Amino acid sequence: MKQGNIGVTSENIFPVIKKFLYSDHDIFLRELVSNAVDATQKLKTLASVGEFKGELGELKVSVNIDKEAKTITISDRGVGMTAEEIDKYINQIAFSGAEEFLDKYKDDANAIIGHFGLGFYSSFMVSKKVEIISQSYKEGSQAVKWSCEGNPDYTMQETTKADRGTDIILYIDDENIAFLEDSKINELLTKYCKFLPVPIAFGKKKEWKDGKEQETSEDNIVNNTTPAWVKKPADLTEEDYSKFYRELYPYGEEPLFHIHLNVDYPFNLTGILYFPKVKNNIELQRNKIQLYCNQVFVTDSVEGIVPEFLTLLHGVIDSPDIPLNVSRSYLQSDGNVKKISSHITKKVADRLQEIFKAERQDFENKWDSLKIFINYGMLTDEKFYERAVKFNLFKNTDGKYFTAEEYKTLVESNQTDKDGNLIYLYTNDAEQQFSYIEAAKAKGYDVLVMDGQLDVHLASMLEQKNEKSRYVRVDSDTIDNIILKDNAATVELTANEQNALSSIFKAELPEDKDNNFWVSFAALDAESMPVMITQQEFMRRMKEMAATQGGMMSFYGQMPNSYNLVVNTNHALIKRLMNNALQSVGEKVAPIDNEIAELRNIVDSINTANKDKKDDEIAETDKELIKNNNDKIASLEKDKEALYKDFAKGEDMVRQLVDLALLANNMLKGEALSNFVKRSTQFI
Repeated sequence: MKQGNIGVTSENIFPVIKKFLYSDHDIFLRELVSNAVDATQKLKTLASVGEFKGELGELKVSVNIDKEAKTITISDRGVGMTAEEIDKYINQIAFSGAEEFLDKYKDDANAIIGHFGLGFYSSFMVSKKVEIISQSYKEGSQAVKWSCEGNPDYTMQETTKADRGTDIILYIDDENIAFLEDSKINELLTKYCKFLPVPIAFGKKKEWKDGKEQETSEDNIVNNTTPAWVKKPADLTEEDYSKFYRELYPYGEEPLFHIHLNVDYPFNLTGILYFPKVKNNIELQRNKIQLYCNQVFVTDSVEGIVPEFLTLLHGVIDSPDIPLNVSRSYLQSDGNVKKISSHITKKVADRLQEIFKAERQDFENKWDSLKIFINYGMLTDEKFYERAVKFNLFKNTDGKYFTAEEYKTLVESNQTDKDGNLIYLYTNDAEQQFSYIEAAKAKGYDVLVMDGQLDVHLASMLEQKNEKSRYVRVDSDTIDNIILKDNAATVELTANEQNALSSIFKAELPEDKDNNFWVSFAALDAESMPVMITQQEFMRRMKEMAATQGGMMSFYGQMPNSYNLVVNTNHALIKRLMNNALQSVGEKVAPIDNEIAELRNIVDSINTANKDKKDDEIAETDKELIKNNNDKIASLEKDKEALYKDFAKGEDMVRQLVDLALLANNMLKGEALSNFVKRSTQFI
């Protein structure tokens, strides 16, 4: 028997390991099973080159639980180890001491095991004692038993073993007895070992017999040794890809498309990526792509390997060229990773372009689910944008699909304003904005449907990339103001008439700290709505972007909503309302207007006389007179405004028109809606 100390300078190494790896302590099973698989694969390689001439027999890795003994045993029939090999690979840990260990890796718990090759020692995360019983494949080798109780002291002695290979026996400590449950071990094996290339047996298969579940003599193999991604695309059918998806995501809907990655130069990369069905209103789920290294599960956090927008995809990536530590739990970035990321981006773009060209109708049918991936990619990856702009689609309110170039050709001649800007009209709710859409169509304009989560962001980016183009929501203004033409109609009301109508409508507009209302005028068709509510494109877009973007954009999110009540001065009801107002309060308003005019003339004449003077050169009497007259004008304007407000309160038509505009924008609710309904019956 040999006794000794593991090759470290500090007796505190095991507590250090436990401390740093505690948060990820279930990796012990992955490490030990992976080591067993490696040992098995090595034996197969030796046999293939003639260095091992014995019988391979059944090659598998077995995991067994003994609840009474409180042990977990991982067994293989691989190459095994001699006493010298155990001494080299187990007893010698390649660093000088715990102090260096902590100084260098204190902020990086994931890097510890892998950097130092301590995968085996993760077993002490859950064990009070670990034994290794190993028999090398080499002829004449002596079986060896190694034992350690979680400190630098170990024992190693000769023993007997019926067959080659290695048994790792873990004596589970009291804090981790949960790992002695079949369900827990099965969970870990399913997570980490599902696609290992060597069969993993965990217990026996069970069947229902004599009214109860009983074990059979057949091994319960928990893994698929030949998953779809290790096969050639030519050897797989569409059903094979669907079957593999269901294996990965048993409860997921059928995906839209798949992309098979198969590269062997200048790096090795295999995998299958799926486009899942996505609805606009669901929360996007990342971490659905699983990263493997030679079929060993590494992580489902693939940022840095897969471009950010493709983390929304599902599937598997497997590459031995992605730098991983031995524990396979830490990813480091290097040149290969960047190349792999670029390749995946190109591969995805090429595949989508291929489908678009060959099966455009099918592509259009699936667009509503595809667009979020494509739009996200265009927003976050310049190289993908350059490719995707050729197959990114726009859908209009008639349900027709267009590429950017196709749609530009469709609308360019008609939707270019007097300043040469191409105006892309869009709606984010075709039902709610129906009247605005119809007004646009009446002018011969086309309207896009942009109701996705990223559409506002995409519109802003497209405006930056394409000069003289603007995306404007169809309800942001009157259609004539959105697309200004040289022959645009002008409002014929006088300033006093506009002020009168503005005061009348302001009297009935809601007073809300979260919403500001303004009144403006437009000379629309007589058949158009008498009043409508619009929301200016810039501020509304900034607020929408703030809701998803945060940061500096949050400033806009805190601002109140700003709405514009547009009065159609050509509508018969507005003309009647103006006449009624003049008849009702015209005699009272006229002398006020005359007095205001006289006061403004005085102010204007004083300003004219002093226009070439500096402020300190103007006589104080003139300054005082200007101030007093302006104060009188402001007071008189309030008096006039009060008269029109009083008129408005007694004119049901005003409230009805305001409520109609609010109702059209889904802004009339509660008591106000109830009153509107009651009032409406009076007009029947």
